[in-house]
Amino acid sequence: MSKSMELNDSKLLRLNAYINGAWVQSYSGETFDVFNPANGDCIAKVAKCGQPETIQAIKAAEQAFKNWRETGAKERSAFLIKWHDLILANIDDLAIILTTEMGKPLAESRGEIAYGANYIKWFAEEAKRIYGDTLPSPVSDKRVVLIKQPIGVVACITPWNFPNAMLARKIAPALAAGNTVVCKPANETPLSALVLGELATRAGIPAGVINILCGKTTEIGEEITSNPIVRKLSFTGSTRVGKKLMADCAQTMKRTSMELGGNAPYIIFDDADLDEAVSGVMACKFRNAGQTCVCANRIFVQSGIYDAFMERFKAATEALIIGDGQKAGVDIGPLVSARAAAGVRDIISDALTKGASLITGGSKAINAGENYIAPTILADVTADMRVFNDEIFGPVAPVFKFDTEDDVIALANDTDYGLAAYFFSRDIGRVWRVGEKLEYGMVGINTGSISNEMAPFGGIKESGQGREGSKYGLDDYLEIKSLTMGGISSPQK
Repeated sequence: MSKSMELNDSKLLRLNAYINGAWVQSYSGETFDVFNPANGDCIAKVAKCGQPETIQAIKAAEQAFKNWRETGAKERSAFLIKWHDLILANIDDLAIILTTEMGKPLAESRGEIAYGANYIKWFAEEAKRIYGDTLPSPVSDKRVVLIKQPIGVVACITPWNFPNAMLARKIAPALAAGNTVVCKPANETPLSALVLGELATRAGIPAGVINILCGKTTEIGEEITSNPIVRKLSFTGSTRVGKKLMADCAQTMKRTSMELGGNAPYIIFDDADLDEAVSGVMACKFRNAGQTCVCANRIFVQSGIYDAFMERFKAATEALIIGDGQKAGVDIGPLVSARAAAGVRDIISDALTKGASLITGGSKAINAGENYIAPTILADVTADMRVFNDEIFGPVAPVFKFDTEDDVIALANDTDYGLAAYFFSRDIGRVWRVGEKLEYGMVGINTGSISNEMAPFGGIKESGQGREGSKYGLDDYLEIKSLTMGGISSPQK
């Protein structure tokens, strides 16, 4: 084990696939390397699975589904609660694993793990609240009732930016509803997913209910989308990949949930509390080094407060500490890879070439290493620049000046995406008007934080379909069946 990952419980570090309750090497014996983005060290060699292992996992999930669907709601709930408790009991080790393979500061890693655990606890409780219905009948001798049943085997494909929470908030509702899962985490961050399998075993969750493997992404994905045993796919990732997966799933008419890309506007009106707006944008833009689908991608500031905002925003940004996420006091860690960092530098260069002004930061590499990007503020930004249209996925804050409410609503909605949006205002009429006119699935008003297990998470337009979390989060994992019963008339006397 790498010295950078000294754990209290070394058994939490798992390197093989988790299939049918066992730790399985790849059939070929192949492995792939996992790197620490903070320093480039290889921290693990993980089983490189492909189609054969995926078939094995799907069959295990299918077999386990027969019993899991018959397990009582209260018992399923108890398993999930135990799993939740074990995750929190090991939060320090899980945070070290997450930070080492992904790069975010330890405080953020602990926050992510607690956030993911909240979904598990929430759906443990919701498992006991899967209600049916009694419907009016058109005729007197019939009765119609509605029941909800699990879909079957669910596939979960998750990204690297929140490797614990994204998987937890898919597995939890799937299991609560009585489904079983086959999970494909990102190859950049497999260890945070595999540790969930280890803790599931300790929680007593039956073999085959949860299966986790990674490796040959194309092979695994093609088997998941083509195999008729898999009845649903839940995916978090880019819009481009999501569209392809949806098209592939159409061949077997799978249900899909898609949480895709974003291009979040962050609007500050001139009647806003400026201190709150600056505090909110710092968290919303620079959390996870800007590598979130709901982070502020375009910052719009009304002209009357533009100069005052920029002064405070620049000072707060330059106070951020960059470095290895395992070191105390670090605010921003590395991006997940050199490729990701190079992509962000290209976006900065595009803006500067087209006339943007560099307020702070920039595209040059900093002393910490090539994976690090200095927190950057760009002014004089225009709609023809990539920072207006692309999901930046890095610590780059393009700031636009606007004059009227109508102007900024048009700019904010001028995108194919519709995941998250934010605005700051103390005018109650404006709060209602803007909140209703923004074309986004989630809107934060006077806050830069919108995500919790009790609120539905998801977008519209090309940001996807379906919702995760909240009481609505179970709907995507259940089938509705109507039972129409005749012969109710009174017997002949």
